[in-house]
Amino acid sequence: MKPCRCGDADLLTSLDHWYASPLGQHVARSESACLEWLLADCFGHYLLQVGAPEQFCDAFQQCRIRHRVVLAEGAMDQETCTGGTGIRARIRARPFELPLASGSVDSVVLPHTLDFSPEAHRVLREVERVLIPEGRVILFCFNPLSTWGLMRWLPRQSRQVPWCGGQMTPFRIGDWLRLLGLQVETRDMLLFRPPIRGAFTPRMDWLDTWGGNWWPLFGGVYALRAVKRVTPLTPVRPRWRRRAPLLPGRAVEPTARRNRHG
Repeated sequence: MKPCRCGDADLLTSLDHWYASPLGQHVARSESACLEWLLADCFGHYLLQVGAPEQFCDAFQQCRIRHRVVLAEGAMDQETCTGGTGIRARIRARPFELPLASGSVDSVVLPHTLDFSPEAHRVLREVERVLIPEGRVILFCFNPLSTWGLMRWLPRQSRQVPWCGGQMTPFRIGDWLRLLGLQVETRDMLLFRPPIRGAFTPRMDWLDTWGGNWWPLFGGVYALRAVKRVTPLTPVRPRWRRRAPLLPGRAVEPTARRNRHG
């Protein structure tokens, strides 16, 4: 993983500010629509979202999870989203040190959290710890195998959000998830148009249509949803095998008298 090059500022807060830019708003709309679809069959009591508290309100309108907890900067005085799963609490903590009990969260949403965390693998380990069995994690990451990934190699863009993040391929993230016992259920590619001015006009919509059909690995953003699989500790009865004869090559007759009426 290439380290982040954004300096020492709070990267998740910087990403929130970038979401307010014209390009960031296009990304937020596309990710929000995808998140709404990925949450459609998720149930439970608690959903944890790490970062971007203001960006996905529309995606939670029909969510069936009752309470949403957001890990972000600052204190929370009131709900930010109205209707659906509004923010019930906001906590301040590092993503790789979650102040939550093990097995207490039904779903976790990571909007580019792994892109801007120097401890991405530790973040996933914490997610696996707080998830209940059969709980789900949904994550968004910028794809280095795309025109969006190429932007981070330009001198003028290399230290700016979001190009300064440590982008990782979906294959590497998938390997990490499997090692932690998280089984990937879906993988979706978004935003096949390049991140340049004029690419998000209606006359360029054909890029997203063609990209999904002809070059599906080169979307600017990918979304993964994985489920926590837990193997039950069911006792296994020992398998009885016939005892070997006392003398090799010779069967031993039982000493009990056979039934004459058998």
